[in-house]
Amino acid sequence: MAEKFVLATHNPGKLREMGDILRGLGVEVVSPADVGCHVEVEETGATFAENAMLKAKAVCAASGLPAIADDSGLCVDALGGAPGVYSARYGGEGLDDAGRYRLLLSNLRGQPTRAAHFACAIACAFPNGDTLTAEGRCDGAIAYAPMGEGGFGYDPVFLVPDKAKTFGQLTAEEKSSISHRGRALQAFAAKLETYLGK
Repeated sequence: MAEKFVLATHNPGKLREMGDILRGLGVEVVSPADVGCHVEVEETGATFAENAMLKAKAVCAASGLPAIADDSGLCVDALGGAPGVYSARYGGEGLDDAGRYRLLLSNLRGQPTRAAHFACAIACAFPNGDTLTAEGRCDGAIAYAPMGEGGFGYDPVFLVPDKAKTFGQLTAEEKSSISHRGRALQAFAAKLETYLGK
């Protein structure tokens, strides 16, 4: 029987992605709602790794099952690493994805350097107190205008130089093979396989 892990997200895309990757390890990924767990975790960490661990530990404690959480965002060199852990809340509550990346483009006007990277941290908390963490990163630059209809968040303005395309222009497969989340998931799956093999 597959071991159940709760993924601390309400995002069906993330559930599917994590499920596909961990199925091979005999792990069934379920949402908090699937196990009657309703926890709102305030992301008070100063880093992606701290926020991911806060969420994983809270959901593990509430569900009594191993819990996985991730936190990710965009870090722009010219803005001192902003929006960083505030990526999803950049510019305040009233903005949607397009509003956030337009604000970012406006804040970068006149900046000579457009270097940026996406970072993702994954944390897993077990009922016995054990934890696992993994991180991934994808380097790129901020485009001068949004391009592409794919992805979400800042994808239309995040340019991948060796592909000469934004994340918004890549297929889901192309994106996951090079993305920060894809890299973090691969690293996490390898660590989890070792852990479960013990």
